[in-house]
Amino acid sequence: MREKLQKVLARSGYGSRRRLESLIRGGRVSINGIVATLGDYLEDKNATIRIDSRVVMVNALDKVICRMLAYYKKNGELCTRYDPQGRCTVFDHLPKIHRCRWISVGRLDINTSGLLLFTTDGELANRLMHPSFELEREYLVRVFGKLNEKKIQNLISGVELEDGIARFENVFYIGGQSMNHTFYVVIKEGRNRAVRRLWSSQNLIVSRLKRTRYGDIVLNRRLRPGVSIELKLKEINHLRSAVQLSF
Repeated sequence: MREKLQKVLARSGYGSRRRLESLIRGGRVSINGIVATLGDYLEDKNATIRIDSRVVMVNALDKVICRMLAYYKKNGELCTRYDPQGRCTVFDHLPKIHRCRWISVGRLDINTSGLLLFTTDGELANRLMHPSFELEREYLVRVFGKLNEKKIQNLISGVELEDGIARFENVFYIGGQSMNHTFYVVIKEGRNRAVRRLWSSQNLIVSRLKRTRYGDIVLNRRLRPGVSIELKLKEINHLRSAVQLSF
């Protein structure tokens, strides 16, 4: 076993390579009591690895099994692992797992429901979130306000937000009455509250938001809020292929 330390830790579910490289640079990771440096290799599968003095378990490459969950997030749940105020988080409802941990693929804000993916592979999670791979995210959204074709065209052409230009790939009108309108929208990035901010730029208020698809993974209609299902190997491999990871 001879692999870069951050690669082994990422594969074992302790975060993305970028985050782990930052921890290593900060002197927070050690191997057999010696502070690790960026570029170190793990050559002994029985070595004792610590992050912030806490022993962590890693798996050899030939023993790694990448697992993924599709979870139906409820409104009111947080996407943080721990909440100091004791509020409910999505991690409270996930199945227990041995020798690794669940990593969320992006986040949904507290007032957004729908599909949230989890994996045990930090590198896979990082790539699925990275904008360079342009994975589609589909949302069901209900908005309130005056609507016209010009506003829809603006959302597709691109709108200047405070952190750069954003746009929807597609906008599908479902129906509505009076000043309430329902759409399916598709976006290829995961910037914070991007869907809400895009509609707000056109003076429309989002009153309901639910993610229904991430890449090719669709929210199962039989899945109840607060419940997860494990993805099949074929589905996982398809996602890995989409972000140029071997399987």
